Amino acid sequence: MPSSPDSDTKSRCNERCTEPSPRSRLRNWIVSNTKLRRFIQFVIWVTILTLFAETVVAGNGMTLSKQPRDTLAVPRWLYLATGGATIGASALLASFVTDRAFIRYLHNWSLPGPTIDDWWTPIRWIGRSLGIFVLGLAVYLGLTGPQLPTASFTILVTFVVVRAGLPMLTYLGGNVWPALNPWRGIVSLLPAGHRTYPKELARWPAVGGLLLLVWIEVIFPVSTIPSTLSIVILGYSAVTIAGAVLFGPDAWFENADPISVLFRFFGAVAPVKRRDGKLTVKLPGSDLTDSDLITGTSDVAFVIALIWELTYSGFITTQTGAATIEALVSLSNIGVGAVQIRAILIYTLLFVSGYVVFFAAYWYAGVLSRRRTGTYITAKRIAFRFAPSLLAIAAGYHLAHYTGLAVSLSPALGMAIVSPLSPPANPLTLSPPGWFEGLSIAYVLIGHLLAIWAAHATAYELFSSRLVAIRSQYPFIGVMIGYTVISLWILSLPGATPPYLP
Repeated sequence: MPSSPDSDTKSRCNERCTEPSPRSRLRNWIVSNTKLRRFIQFVIWVTILTLFAETVVAGNGMTLSKQPRDTLAVPRWLYLATGGATIGASALLASFVTDRAFIRYLHNWSLPGPTIDDWWTPIRWIGRSLGIFVLGLAVYLGLTGPQLPTASFTILVTFVVVRAGLPMLTYLGGNVWPALNPWRGIVSLLPAGHRTYPKELARWPAVGGLLLLVWIEVIFPVSTIPSTLSIVILGYSAVTIAGAVLFGPDAWFENADPISVLFRFFGAVAPVKRRDGKLTVKLPGSDLTDSDLITGTSDVAFVIALIWELTYSGFITTQTGAATIEALVSLSNIGVGAVQIRAILIYTLLFVSGYVVFFAAYWYAGVLSRRRTGTYITAKRIAFRFAPSLLAIAAGYHLAHYTGLAVSLSPALGMAIVSPLSPPANPLTLSPPGWFEGLSIAYVLIGHLLAIWAAHATAYELFSSRLVAIRSQYPFIGVMIGYTVISLWILSLPGATPPYLP
């Protein structure tokens, strides 16, 4: 006998009333999901394998961080295959999570913190005043202070604090750069905003600025000669202050300043946010699904640059990278130009061509994703939505890249801060234990795993069909596996000093 409309209504009401809450779904899913338990076991075995693989952190183009690297205790093919399989397996297991309410619950979960709106203005003034003082002291000591790299306040603050420590604090904690930015503090004292920032420029100035800074770090001895670093800082300061005065601080630091854009993007990975005058704690990477985080091609280009610059600077500080440079310089010997000039051209060519390949691979993944799904959404829009997930990969790369440097030079940094005018001639440096070096592999894999989950959540937010959402991820997963294998391969190579550079 067919049911009456009233009975159907009551049935639907009962279903709604007895439907478990997202919190209950999360608890029940974790307890009952066999695939999750298998995945955890798989990750544990991968972690054990990586701990036995005696690799060390990749160099970063800095003479301060070049240390000899050991060979792998396991076959390299097994090491690389395991890393790639970890990403593939995590993507496969993530595809079984199809409950949109559960995914939305994870990314919307937050824990409200204290209100800091009333304190934000004094915090910002104190922080920027401190930043201006440190900036001026770094420039002065770089020009007049000791020229020993490991004793130089200028070099240690630039590379250990700004290059390594602050980005780590940003993606592991929260973005504090707006409260410390010394150039914004200087511009706030000057009349600014004489021109409107051209919208067509988007964030391309920040992309070019980031790539230029990395190129300067590689080609010029900014990590070994403090006076050279001070000159670069003065040049960067002049361009930044002039641009912010011309176009206004909001437009300039939002779009054109590479350091500010870097911290803004890394802040999307962080668990601590400042929202509506309050500190809020969220799950790491929750904001990587926001549709307004990446809004243009220049944003995608900047994210790819974050990944490529670490890959490139890691590669050229390996024996394989050094041999490649030497071979290409030898092949370019046509009797014209000095060796060092040809070497700089080779370094530049590899830097630019590699970046183009990384960018093209990701962009083509967006094209393939649209073909596989047959959606009305453009390939460009798909590429924009999945690009934030790459920030987790960039954070993992950075953590693997600079943790060893930060730890080993932390005593020297402390001595330089305590006595910046007369640091010890032979500063203390630490040598991290062997097990510590294996953490670099874990950092890379964790970054990729977080990126896989962020891409999965983005797909379910972007597409209404579950099957289409799953299929849309395949090309991007392929790119992520490629990035993983390349980064792990670089970590497995013996270290070397980049040839032909001063």
